[in-house]
Amino acid sequence: MKTQSLKRVSNARRDFLKTGGALVVTFSIGPSFGAAPSTVAKTVAADKVDGFLAIDAKGMVTVYSGKVDLGTGIRTAMTQIAAEELCVPMSKVNVIQGDTALTPDQGVTYGSLSIQNGGMQIRQAAATAREALITQAAAKLGADRASIVVKDGVARPKSGGKGIGYSELVGGKNFELGLDTKAPLKDPKDYTIVGKSIARLDIPDKVTGRFEYMQDFRMPGMIHARIIRPPAMKADLLSYNEWECRKQVPDYLGVVRKGNFLAVLAKSEWGSVKASRLIETQWSEWKGLPDQAKLVEYMRSVKINKTEDFQNVGNPLPVFEAPGAKVLKASYDWPVQTHGSLGPSCAVAEFKDGKLTSWSASQQTHLLRKQLASMLSMKVDDVRCIYLEGSGCYGRNGHEDAAGDAALIAKEVGVPVRVQWMRWDEHGWDPKGPPTLLDHKAVLDEKGNVSAWQSAVFIPDRPKDIVVALVPAELANLPREDSHPGNIHASLAIPYSIPNIRCYANWLAETPFKPSWIRTPGRMQNTFANESFLDELAAAAGADPLEYRLRYLKDPRGVELLDRLAKMANWSPRKGPRDTGEVMRGRGVSYTKYELVRTYVGIVADVEVNRKTGDIRVTKCFVAHDCGQIINPDGLRNQIEGNVVQTIGRVLYEQINFDRSTITSRDWASYRTTKFMDVPTITMDLIDRPNEKPWGAGEPTAAVVPSAIANAVFDATGVRFRSVPFTVERVLAGLKA
Repeated sequence: MKTQSLKRVSNARRDFLKTGGALVVTFSIGPSFGAAPSTVAKTVAADKVDGFLAIDAKGMVTVYSGKVDLGTGIRTAMTQIAAEELCVPMSKVNVIQGDTALTPDQGVTYGSLSIQNGGMQIRQAAATAREALITQAAAKLGADRASIVVKDGVARPKSGGKGIGYSELVGGKNFELGLDTKAPLKDPKDYTIVGKSIARLDIPDKVTGRFEYMQDFRMPGMIHARIIRPPAMKADLLSYNEWECRKQVPDYLGVVRKGNFLAVLAKSEWGSVKASRLIETQWSEWKGLPDQAKLVEYMRSVKINKTEDFQNVGNPLPVFEAPGAKVLKASYDWPVQTHGSLGPSCAVAEFKDGKLTSWSASQQTHLLRKQLASMLSMKVDDVRCIYLEGSGCYGRNGHEDAAGDAALIAKEVGVPVRVQWMRWDEHGWDPKGPPTLLDHKAVLDEKGNVSAWQSAVFIPDRPKDIVVALVPAELANLPREDSHPGNIHASLAIPYSIPNIRCYANWLAETPFKPSWIRTPGRMQNTFANESFLDELAAAAGADPLEYRLRYLKDPRGVELLDRLAKMANWSPRKGPRDTGEVMRGRGVSYTKYELVRTYVGIVADVEVNRKTGDIRVTKCFVAHDCGQIINPDGLRNQIEGNVVQTIGRVLYEQINFDRSTITSRDWASYRTTKFMDVPTITMDLIDRPNEKPWGAGEPTAAVVPSAIANAVFDATGVRFRSVPFTVERVLAGLKA
C-alpha cells in the first residue's frame, strides 16, 4: 500500500522544555514534500455503492473494505467476490483496506465475520453496481435490458455486436447509488472465480521480501521512540535520570513524560534502543497480582457482578435434586494466554495542523480512530487511521496500544514518530486472554442418557460500551476506555437436544490483566469444557463418544458432518485394552456449531502420550468443515490448518507466568508455542454449499481442537485432564495419580 509521505525534518534542534512535569522535544521543521492530507475525510457511507466501489477511466475496479487482512487471505477472497459479481477479471480489481478516510466502517475484523458480513456487503454493492451498469448499457446500446450480458467488464447483447465497457459508462465518476439489498446476486452455477482455489495475492511479495509490513514502514523526518516500562504492572514513576542517554547516545533527543508514561526519543531506532537501556528510573512497589498457583481459587473468590443465563431448556433443578439422581460433576480451567505475535507491535503517527494521522496494524481502525480522538480530546473527523499489515495478530494484541503510544508522543513533539515494541513489551504488556473457569454437572438416567445439563462459566465482566482499552496501562491522568475480552460467553450454550439445560455466566468484577479478545475468545474455552464433559458422560454411560453425540444431535447438517467425519477418519469404537508400553495412543472427537448459529466443525485427533516423559504429541487431525458457500477452498484450508497448528500450542504449552508484580514469561523460551516438529498430519473434508450464505472460518476449527486432544489423551491413558495447558508436569502427575 502506498501511503503519503508527510514531512521532512531538517535542522533538528533539541530544546528541552520542562512543562507540567514532562520533558518534551521541539524541532525546527523544514519545507514539507509529498501529499499530506490537508483535511481528514469524514465517515465513509456504508449504505452507498460509492462507499465500497469505484471504477476508473481504464476500467480498473477499486474495492474499499473496512475489514482488513490479518494474514488470513481475505484480501484475495474480497477480490474474488467483487470480480465475480461485477464480471471482471481479478487482475482488474484492487482492494484498499482499513483506511478510515477511504473505507466504510464495517466493524472490527474479528469473530470470523470478515466474509460473512463484510464480504457480503461488498458482494451486494457489486451486484447493485452491475445491475445499474447493465441498465445504462442497454440504454446506450439501444438494446433490450434482458438481452445484455457482461464479460470482462464489457456489456453487450447476447446476440453479439458492439459492446460498451464499464469505463465508458462510469469511469472516474461516482455511482451515486444506494446499496440495494434486493439487487439480484449472480447465480452460483455461473461462477468462474468464486469457489476456485486462487493463489493468495500477498504471498509472492511476502516470500520474496518485497511486502511492506507495518514494521517496515518509514516516513521522512521520522523519529524513533521506546516506551520505558515499570517493574510492576501498576507502579508509579517516581523519578528518572537521562544523563547517560545524553552522554552516550549521539542522536538522543529527549523524553516525553505524561504521568506514569515515559518514552525516550532518538533520531535512529538503535539510538532509542540504547537510550531505553541507559535511562535510570525509580518506581513505586506494587504486588497486587494473585498467586499464580491459586488462580482458580482467585477466580472463585472474585466478586460476581451478576449472573446471566444464555440457554434455558426445561427445568434442570428438580432433576438434579431428585432422590437417587446420578449426578456427575467436573470443573475445567483455562490459563492466561498472550497473542504471541511473531513481530512485536509497531505504529507511526503524525500530528500536523491540529490533525492526527496514525499508521498501525490495528484490526479495528475505525474504532481506533474514535479511541485516539477520545484519548487526545480531538474531534473524530480530525483523526485518520490507516491499516498496514502487521506480523501476526490473532486478536486485539498490542497494535492499538502502540498506536496510542505513537499518537501521544506525536502530539507532544510535532513530527512523525515511530514506536516499535520489543519482544518483552509484547509478551509483558499486550492485553491478555483472560483466565476462565467452568463448572459442569449433569444427570444420567438408568439408560445412560443425559436428562439434565448445567454449566457455569466464571469470566470478567463486559463494560457497557464494547470498546477496547487503548491508553497504555502506565499512562496516568488521561481518559481511559474500558477493556473488553470479546463475547467470551459465546458457544457456552450446547448444540445438543437434552430435555433440561441451563448454561449461564458469572460475570466477575475483576481479572488479573487487561483483557482482550484472543483468537476464538470464549468459544475455545467453553467448547473445551462442553465437549470434554460430554465425553466424560459418554464414558460413564459406556457409550462410544461419537455415537453419543449423534444420539443428541437433531440438526441434519450437523449429523451429516459427523457422519462424513467418521468415514474420513475411519472411526470405530475402541476395542481391547489401552497401550501398555512406553507410548500410549488414543483418539478423541469434538464437535461444534459455532455460537449455535453458523459454521459446523467436527474433528478427530490422534495422539501419542509418552508414559516416561509426559510428552503429548498430536500425530493426526481429521477435520470436517461446513461454512456454507466456500469462496476459496485453498484459503479455507489455510485457515483450518492455522487453527489446528496454533491451538495445539495453546493446549499443550502456552500460559503466561507471573509473580505478584508482573509477567515473567517475556520471551519464546519462557512462553513455549508450537514448533515445526509439533505439526500433525491434517486431513480435511470441506463441505461446499454454493447456494448457502458463506460463514466464517478464521476461528471455528480452533474451538474444537482442545477438547479433541483432551478426549484423545483420556482414550490413551484413562486419565482426564481438565486444566490447560497439558504440560509434562501435569501429565506425569496425572499418570502417577
